[in-house]
Amino acid sequence: MHASIAGIEYVLPEQALTTASLAAEFPDWDVEKIDSKTGIHTRPVAAPDQCASDLAELAARKLFERGLVKPEEVDFVLFCTQTPDHFLPPSACLLQHRLGIPVTAGAFDFNLGSSGYVYGLGLAEGLIATGQATTILLLTGDTYSKFIHPKDKSVRTIFGDSGTATLVRAVEQPALGPFLYGTDGRGGPNLTVPAGAMRQPHSPETAREYGDDSGNVRSLDNLYMNGAEIFTFTLQAVPASVNGLLAKAGLTADEIDLFVFHQPNRYMLEHLRKKMKLPAEKVPVTIEHCANTVSGSVPIVLKHAGLDGKLQPGSRILLAGFGVGYSWGATLLRWNQLATV
Repeated sequence: MHASIAGIEYVLPEQALTTASLAAEFPDWDVEKIDSKTGIHTRPVAAPDQCASDLAELAARKLFERGLVKPEEVDFVLFCTQTPDHFLPPSACLLQHRLGIPVTAGAFDFNLGSSGYVYGLGLAEGLIATGQATTILLLTGDTYSKFIHPKDKSVRTIFGDSGTATLVRAVEQPALGPFLYGTDGRGGPNLTVPAGAMRQPHSPETAREYGDDSGNVRSLDNLYMNGAEIFTFTLQAVPASVNGLLAKAGLTADEIDLFVFHQPNRYMLEHLRKKMKLPAEKVPVTIEHCANTVSGSVPIVLKHAGLDGKLQPGSRILLAGFGVGYSWGATLLRWNQLATV
């Protein structure tokens, strides 16, 4: 048996940070400047008491409400998050209980960012192909806003919070793969929250604020991104991984109906698209209303592609995620009759 996507839902927090609000906070950046650099108009922001698991739970309940799956049918929960409720226990275990999924189900968190959805699909394929599961709930949830210093426009303009839920079912014909992965831990310091865990616990020293040459303010407890290095990494790793995957599958770019990339910002997506000489209509962009939602960006793009009629039975879609770690992953998805948005 093989894994196939059977449905996707997502949830954004009610609160949103608009470009106009940001421009008011940072007078040296006007609306046009922010829009041209990011392509993002609104950034969903989780409420103070709202965790990533809460958003993922709401997304899963939307799948249940649509009748695509019943809680008692789920035999494995995979939760990709970098903002768990606790160091321990795993948030996936709490979600199993809150969603009414049987105690016979497996459940675990895995800590990845923008490549996480592709890795999650790879895990689901392995679990189903080896007979360990037949009905998997692949959840993503991230609330990067809780890491971001309010005076750090370098990241505050880019990231949004979200939760997604993907139903993955066992089918007889292959619908996913091949997979291609990559890791380069040398890039870890370029997108990081330096303090707060075991290596460097929270302390008065880590909470001390400092400014950078661009006027951004943060502490070691906050999210830090070296935008220039991330941009360079992306332009190197993503085309190579896409070409490597196509070679592995024995396909050309012309044979792919849709390229669904992680959504860092419009500027980077445009550079990627032009470097790979891909037509704009084959590279959907959804960051305007939800920003960079990290592990949630690929399923959100897929959801909208389906709603826009771009996914038909037989469609061949290339998925690629890339970012924090550095970590990247790509796979091919064959849309079939089982799949629905």
